[in-house]
Amino acid sequence: MPLRPPAMLARAAASLDILSGGRLELGVGSGAFWDGIAAMGGERRTPGAAVAALEEAIAVMRALWTPGAAVSFDGEHHRLDGAAPGPFPPHPVGVWIGAYKRRMLELTGRTGDGWVPSSAYAAPSELAAMSAVIDRAAEDAGRDPALIRRVDNVNGRFSRLAGKGFLDGPPALWAEQLTELVHAYGMSVFVMAPGEERDLKIFAEEVAPAVRAAAGRERPEAVQRVARGPLEESTRPRLPKRDLSALPAAQQERGLHLVMVHDQLRQELTQIRDAVEQVAAGRGEVAALRSMINQLTMRQNYWTLGSFCASYCRIVTVHHTIEDERMFPALKGAEAALAPVIDRLQEEHEVIAELLTGLDAALVAMVEDADAIDGVRERLDVLSEALPSHLAYEEEQLVEPLARLDLDI
Repeated sequence: MPLRPPAMLARAAASLDILSGGRLELGVGSGAFWDGIAAMGGERRTPGAAVAALEEAIAVMRALWTPGAAVSFDGEHHRLDGAAPGPFPPHPVGVWIGAYKRRMLELTGRTGDGWVPSSAYAAPSELAAMSAVIDRAAEDAGRDPALIRRVDNVNGRFSRLAGKGFLDGPPALWAEQLTELVHAYGMSVFVMAPGEERDLKIFAEEVAPAVRAAAGRERPEAVQRVARGPLEESTRPRLPKRDLSALPAAQQERGLHLVMVHDQLRQELTQIRDAVEQVAAGRGEVAALRSMINQLTMRQNYWTLGSFCASYCRIVTVHHTIEDERMFPALKGAEAALAPVIDRLQEEHEVIAELLTGLDAALVAMVEDADAIDGVRERLDVLSEALPSHLAYEEEQLVEPLARLDLDI
């Protein structure tokens, strides 16, 4: 970040997110190679100043990604004086932070969407202590540590025989060691820096599918633990009910539009469940016949199902982004009493986003391995419980205010 003005980086990142259809995650660091930074005209900062500057930079970028009035920010390292926000990313861009030392780890816990260590600088044995610092900082800030994605930059050597170091050996050893990082430390993304094209091919075709399959067999329970937090019915804030029928018909219709949108999401979720069961019902026939043609046909069915589910995941994500960036701020501004409900709904959006990400990963594993459909079913069961519950709570609390308040959403 010392070489990148955060306001300009925010606009560049948002533009790339638009061009890529909402596929950008932004990795940032406070600066480590100070001689190189200074040689390029960047400011040489102390470790404390570098962390503070990064925290300000993240605040600046998020402010410019949020629709609303002109933004002013008066920090020690970065300033905005009435800057127009935008362009706006089509999905909530995750800010992934490269962190190893205590202050950076605490910053990640307070404000990061992801943590990105590298295996060259943080051995697996060091991850537990680092992760604990992040978890404590997140809890102190009132955040759920489970919502901070754990990303590991990895590199190693493929060989026929196992060596002594980490990721040194055949693909099966790589898969075993990476799966251990998933289960032990919650790592959910691995980024590989390949030495040559052959390494990337092995990683993509052999290691990644094996890790997805192994992790997918055990992760749904963890996903359910995440869902039981913000989606816990008994802890949801509620406002006194008002009678929707007391409003004029035109206003009622305005509020009920939210229900109409939600009904479409419910209907499509049912269609996905039906499609999964149809694929599951045909799996036994494929195994019995052992026909190459049937296997290819079934594989095409898996791809079709994956495309269908992936499209649904994108639709729900866009729907939640519109609510987070337009509807929720408008409601908060019009009626302050709605703030606790809005804050809770936004927390639940993060949980739903995690469930959708898990479903998408399970679908990828299913394409590689027909037996992995059980993982898809498990994740779909969790989503089928969480999403309707969330939609019903949102309707209960927001249909009447949306009908009553004159908001341009």
